[in-house]
Amino acid sequence: MTTTKAPAGADRDVRDPRGWQFDSRLALIMILLLLVAVQGQIRAALSTPALQSWMTVFVAVVIQALPFLVLGVLLSAAISVFVPPSFFARALPNHPALAVPTAGMAGVALPGCECASVPVAGALVRRGVTPAAALAFLLSAPAINPIVLTATAVAFPGNPEMVLARFVASLLVACTMGWLWQRLGRTDWLRLSARPSSDGLSKGAAFWGSVRHDVMHAGGFLVVGAIAAATLKAVVPADWLNAAAGSPLVSILALAILAVLLSICSEADAFVAASLSQFSLTARLAFLVVGPMIDLKLFAMQAATFGRGFALRFAPATFALAVLTSALVGAVLL
Repeated sequence: MTTTKAPAGADRDVRDPRGWQFDSRLALIMILLLLVAVQGQIRAALSTPALQSWMTVFVAVVIQALPFLVLGVLLSAAISVFVPPSFFARALPNHPALAVPTAGMAGVALPGCECASVPVAGALVRRGVTPAAALAFLLSAPAINPIVLTATAVAFPGNPEMVLARFVASLLVACTMGWLWQRLGRTDWLRLSARPSSDGLSKGAAFWGSVRHDVMHAGGFLVVGAIAAATLKAVVPADWLNAAAGSPLVSILALAILAVLLSICSEADAFVAASLSQFSLTARLAFLVVGPMIDLKLFAMQAATFGRGFALRFAPATFALAVLTSALVGAVLL
């Protein structure tokens, strides 16, 4: 007598030792049913003036910033994949003191956000570029590239001097930190991480993989930044913002710290800064200079690439110098 074997899993005991597993489709159905059930309350909440104001600011920031974010990610991925790091090494002068400003100006050649500059700077050090020059490139690339400067001009149409102020302040901070590292830095503070292998990946696969990663990563921070900007405008009492904005020193420090906490991509931060109209142009300049150089995600990336000892020394020094330089440049140009 022949027997037919039951399909795998047909006689599985209902008491599966794996237990309950998450079903994304069931979760989506439950969420949709919940939204239908409370649609009246949602409609009433959306009609309130405060929430309408919040949605207006949020949508405006995201829509304005998204094209620059996508364009920057595409160009950054293209340069990271198709331009070898050795190209930058050959283009720099041999003398470290001259290599620092050259590397700082070379930041124009990487039209991407700070997420791309950290791995590129690590690759430069591995290829023999002096760390002082690589660090100057790391700080300048996210702040003075054409995409970021164009986004700044679009975000501040009535204040074109913001573009020059951002360029000058960011380049000054980048070069000064490079020279300080050359003078005071120690090689034992750098602990370069192992470089991930891309063996087996075609150029096209590496390109689109980089694009997907950066869009999801930077886009998430853009949404967080837009939420924070909209919340500040719609929820925080105007008296509080006016009190902080009324003091020049407090306003600069407040927006510098906010830039660190929000961790917004440099291709989108100008639109968030423009929405903080209660604050002076100098305070908003500090937001634009500090953010691309040191924030929460950058600290983690720098620690992972160069070592925690490096990040613990480099990040506070960069923050202090960026705040001071922003105040000085703002006083002169703004």
